[in-house]
Amino acid sequence: MTEPVSRALPRPSPAQRWLALVLVSVAMFGNYYVYDAFGPVVDLLREQEGFSYDQISMIFSAYSVAAVVVLLIGGYVIDRWGTKRAITLFALICLAAAALMASTARFETMLAGRFLLGIGAEPLIVAATAVLAKWFKGKELSFAFGINLSIARLGSASADWSTSFASPLYSNWQDPLWLATGVAAVGVTAALLYWMTESRLEGRVDLGQVDATDKLSLRGMYAFSASYWYIVGLCVVFYATVFPFRAFAIDYFQQAHGLDRETAGMLSSLLPVAAIVVTPLFGLWVDRVGRRSLFMAVGSLVMLPLFLLVTYAPPGPEIDLWIPFAGNAQVPLTLLLVMLLLGGVFSLIPAVMWPSVAYIVRESRLGAAYSMMTLCQQIGVALVPLAVGRFNTAFAAGPDNPAGYAPGMWFYTALAALGLVFSWLLWRAEHGPDAHGLEYSSGSRPA
Repeated sequence: MTEPVSRALPRPSPAQRWLALVLVSVAMFGNYYVYDAFGPVVDLLREQEGFSYDQISMIFSAYSVAAVVVLLIGGYVIDRWGTKRAITLFALICLAAAALMASTARFETMLAGRFLLGIGAEPLIVAATAVLAKWFKGKELSFAFGINLSIARLGSASADWSTSFASPLYSNWQDPLWLATGVAAVGVTAALLYWMTESRLEGRVDLGQVDATDKLSLRGMYAFSASYWYIVGLCVVFYATVFPFRAFAIDYFQQAHGLDRETAGMLSSLLPVAAIVVTPLFGLWVDRVGRRSLFMAVGSLVMLPLFLLVTYAPPGPEIDLWIPFAGNAQVPLTLLLVMLLLGGVFSLIPAVMWPSVAYIVRESRLGAAYSMMTLCQQIGVALVPLAVGRFNTAFAAGPDNPAGYAPGMWFYTALAALGLVFSWLLWRAEHGPDAHGLEYSSGSRPA
């Protein structure tokens, strides 16, 4: 009796791969929307519920504190449960967090909701990455990652745009957060549909095996070079500057520059919109010409004066040129140019910084290197809002005292200056005898 011949399963078809990509990306869209939905209601919580800037800052920072805890735990749940269960579980946690924050204005409840969001959102990103690796390995993986990130960033931009398309909801702080909860529910639905899709195709197509998620080992810190730590330093100060600024941006534009909520939201959205469009183009450009440490230094230099330009922008139409923006709205040209430049920096530095780690760290250590980098980043993002909130409270920042926002903006500027120091140290190291090839283009890097 002859043995049955086992046939290799086929890889997923293009339609199956792109369906998986769309479903996972919609789940990520919901995640990003919920994260950024809190910013547009900051002024309403202050006016209607008496929240202080210190309390607002703690709510923002709770997410990053949770993210640090999750990063230390590692990918245990994903490894043990598998991607289809993990992505659904974490999407449900994000939904519960959104509902908790929308349910009451009690400070402790909102703090717990934001912390819960960090518990769900960060591993959801890891699970989504693992899903794409399963379906697109050996195919259009880089392109799939780019599409996934663009759709996710669209969630951030949509949260800002909600000040326009859902403007009737902003008569109170609660309705916009219930809208965010509804968007999170759409994300959960997409995650469940992905679970059904993968379950239906199991045994019919070859989804391969995803490597186990690297566990973060603090003992391995010594194994990384000085250039790696310069990049980590730049990563920390860059994200700890841009993310907290975005968190307060809509409230800041309203209070300090007198913009209405809809215009402030559209202005703030320029950062994620730029990242959606320009980041892949910068990545292709740098791959062609090299000069990675130089580009990071240029981005840091451009960012240095922007927060002071925002702070001391001319206050009125009699001084500054106001131009049409977002329909019938008008904004000062100075603010628009600053936000466009900041959006360019927000696209350039990440496009160069994250891939540069692969040049510096050996492949077997990349997972730990990225985990360490993200851990340090989240610590910075957790601490900076607390400092900025303290400055705003201490200097009585508000519509009656716009100058009270200046110390916080000077703090952002100091962080940007520190980022320029780290990028200069990296540039100097990469022009020395221990260079890692960051300055070479992809095709000219020596063996």
